[in-house]
Amino acid sequence: MQRIEREFAGRTLTLETGRLAKLAQGSCLVQFGETVVLCTATVRDRPTHLPFFPLTVEYREKSYAAGKIPGGFFKREGRPGEKEILSARQIDRPLRPLFPEGFMHETQIFCSILSADQENDADVLALIGASVALNISKVPFDTAVAAVRMGRIRGTWILNPTFQQLEYSDVDIVVAGSRDAITMVEGGAVEVPEAEIVEGLEMAHEGIRQLIDIQEELIEGLRQPTMEWVPQLPDSTLRTRVERMARSRVAEAMTISDKAQRNTALGTVREDVTSQLKEELSAEEWDAAQDQIGDILRGIEKEAMRSQILNEGTRADGRDLDTVRDISCEVGVLPRTHGSALFTRGQTQALAVATLGTSRDEQRIDSIDVAEEVTKSFMLHYNFPPFCTGEAKPIRGTSRREIGHGALAERAIQPLLPAYEDFPYTIRVVSDILESNGSSSMATVCGTSMALMAAGVPITAPCAGIAMGLIKEGDKVAVLTDILGMEDALGDMDFKVAGTRKGITSIQMDMKVEGLNRDLLQEALERAHRARIHILDIMDGTIESPREELSPWAPRITTMQVNPSKLGEIIGPKGKTIRAIQDETGATIEVDDSGLVKIASVSGEGAARAREMIEAITQEPEVGRVYEGPVKNTTTFGAFIEILPGTEGLCHISELAEGRVDNTEDVLKRGDITRVKLLAIDERGRLKLSRRAALEEEGAKVEEVEAASRG
Repeated sequence: MQRIEREFAGRTLTLETGRLAKLAQGSCLVQFGETVVLCTATVRDRPTHLPFFPLTVEYREKSYAAGKIPGGFFKREGRPGEKEILSARQIDRPLRPLFPEGFMHETQIFCSILSADQENDADVLALIGASVALNISKVPFDTAVAAVRMGRIRGTWILNPTFQQLEYSDVDIVVAGSRDAITMVEGGAVEVPEAEIVEGLEMAHEGIRQLIDIQEELIEGLRQPTMEWVPQLPDSTLRTRVERMARSRVAEAMTISDKAQRNTALGTVREDVTSQLKEELSAEEWDAAQDQIGDILRGIEKEAMRSQILNEGTRADGRDLDTVRDISCEVGVLPRTHGSALFTRGQTQALAVATLGTSRDEQRIDSIDVAEEVTKSFMLHYNFPPFCTGEAKPIRGTSRREIGHGALAERAIQPLLPAYEDFPYTIRVVSDILESNGSSSMATVCGTSMALMAAGVPITAPCAGIAMGLIKEGDKVAVLTDILGMEDALGDMDFKVAGTRKGITSIQMDMKVEGLNRDLLQEALERAHRARIHILDIMDGTIESPREELSPWAPRITTMQVNPSKLGEIIGPKGKTIRAIQDETGATIEVDDSGLVKIASVSGEGAARAREMIEAITQEPEVGRVYEGPVKNTTTFGAFIEILPGTEGLCHISELAEGRVDNTEDVLKRGDITRVKLLAIDERGRLKLSRRAALEEEGAKVEEVEAASRG
């Protein structure tokens, strides 16, 4: 067993290997505070038959880590939740580009959260553990990587802030990288300017270097001999033949701006090359060659695209490096939804639809990171159906990519929403991608911003997003604005930036090369800012600010505070009273233990009527006020009159009328409706009423009105 302890960010970081999970090819136990993560790396000895590198990353939270039993019916951990999927993607993205080209052995990284102190997030620790596990295993992986989380409170940057500190932070960004460069960024901010984000990323990289020093101190002397493997690369002779047959035609096809037409032209090239080689090669040669032709052609496409950009400064669709594709915006495209918007940029199109609900629609989240169950009142769901890329594929539930893109867009909008106390709605936005040719997640941000404004949600500012790309060959570098899907797939960077005119609200960067230095980072952010302002100007031409009125189909929610002791009266025995109010008014009523009552109704009249009925139930008696109510009982000494539901007082026989009254029932009988004035409430809570005082007060008012009319 090897173990190392070092101070990092004011807490003890412990890395340990050789005690747990010894049958895995590599394992590392990471502890920070009292959060503990076990990371393992395993690999198959035989290469896969699949045409891609099969790397899988699993991040699984154990409920026992926080002393909890799983919620739900089955009481055991099931499929991974959204947090687990996002954390797994966060680990996968900086690791995948570092495996050697042609390595095709199935590899799995498994990160198990064994202890959660509800102060330190395990996601950044898991990447450290995965890096150690890979580096000490037989997998051909020899680059140490690490990740940190950056927060900022009152202008001061904090390395690996706790959950409690993040509540006061205007930045929450995870940064991953190697010793030499940043390779992944993921997070959000509250309209923070680009220059300040760069400052935070530089500080993050300093922390990453410290973590790599600690890793390498442990890894030294523990590396296993690298497994025997043969790069699964196309045959050089076959590559030469295919290049000779296809290079010029592929280069010509790559200049076609329309995605569908370009794909058709490339498909024709593929068919021609395949049919010609099938005729020329022997059966044995053909069996070996047919699986390699596609890879060779994709390599030719990549070279053609990159050469055109670096040498000619033009892209496949004819744009220069800095031009944003044509944009069109529409709102109110669907008549019965609460808010809808259609955002189209080039051949990428997102239909965003906003729906407003009540607190009953909130999402409940069972998390090991907090002591109690939490709820979520804003949700953004991103759908990427196969037809959006012109393909026919099986649909097997929500993909990890859809969850990741939805979270990225949700993070961009979240800081701009009104406080729940001011706008007590649950908000769900669905973004359906109808066409996709690059950066559908940023189209989702733009569409969501407009859909919310169309729904009347008072967001603080419109939000837009743009995806930046990079082509780098030696000393030649080109930063691309508003990348196409092909430029994302065949380029070296996917850098998504979303925000308002004031600053960034969401950021995500993935690198396929060694990383990004400060100069390129600043250039990419500056150009992203210019593009974002350009898009916001176009969006403003369609809808500039939130509508003042909600959709007629959206619920109207009003709130009122009542005495918590009155909640039982509102609910009634077995919920009888509250159900009766809902049935009569058509409103939905929710009560909270604090005494907060929420009334939701599409009809404003229904909500007003429900409020009146609740006020009548919860109203507190007010001394000096005149009430009207039924006589509930009579006695020899007076009458008991109900002035509010469930609230009775005594009108003494001496207070029934002017002059002497010998018998109560000479004036009032049971069931009579009368007006009385509340004179006092004694120390025992008993109400003293006066019918005589009420009559005198009303008589005085009548005299005043008559005098005023005469004068």
